[in-house]
Amino acid sequence: MFKSGNPALKGDVFEREAGVIPADPMTIQGTVNKTLLSLALVVFGAFMVWMKPLVFTPMIWPAAIIGFIVAIATVFRKTWAPVTTPIYALVEGVVLGTISALLERSYPGIVMQAVALTFGTLFCLLLAYSSGLIKATENFKLGIVAATGAIALIYIVSMVLGLFKIQIPFVFGGGPLGILFSLFVVSIAALNLVIDFDFIETGAEAGAPKYMEWYGAFSLMITLVWLYMEILRLLAKTRQR
Repeated sequence: MFKSGNPALKGDVFEREAGVIPADPMTIQGTVNKTLLSLALVVFGAFMVWMKPLVFTPMIWPAAIIGFIVAIATVFRKTWAPVTTPIYALVEGVVLGTISALLERSYPGIVMQAVALTFGTLFCLLLAYSSGLIKATENFKLGIVAATGAIALIYIVSMVLGLFKIQIPFVFGGGPLGILFSLFVVSIAALNLVIDFDFIETGAEAGAPKYMEWYGAFSLMITLVWLYMEILRLLAKTRQR
């Protein structure tokens, strides 16, 4: 089976975890419930920063490091997902809240726009996937994974060049090329949701263990965090003009 663009949903991850169908297997509704709970924790973490920025803003780097470590641990120890997913959601809320608060000062109203666009994109793609309008075929997955890998490579190169005070203009610039690049990245991030939906549905059909509901929620959170950040970046670029 082909691999997902989301590093948390790779290959036959659900089939490998399923084995013998347990008495209480993973369900789509259970995954939805845990995703909603995870989103609530993200909002709570962001709200704490929003209300007391002087207290929580200095925590952005520790929170980012903790989030990265927890994410890696969850990918390699999926049975930990019921514990690590809420932790990841909370610390990512602190990170997103800090970045959002800083951008809101420069571009009033940008956060509400980004939140609305993120959830609007989520629900539209969920509807399109549920109705069969968009299908996660192997060719579809191939294109999205290739594009996601290309984006990751560009960001890695830009970070390395940044150490030498060199920037790639179309990545961070607010010109037409910069906006087009951000539109492309937002589109790819959004389409990764379709692959995530497909993997979660596959897991439920395969009778994966109950803890995989938390892992499915964790995987969706990774994509949603990326999508929100890229929408923020795009909106900030348009405001610069």
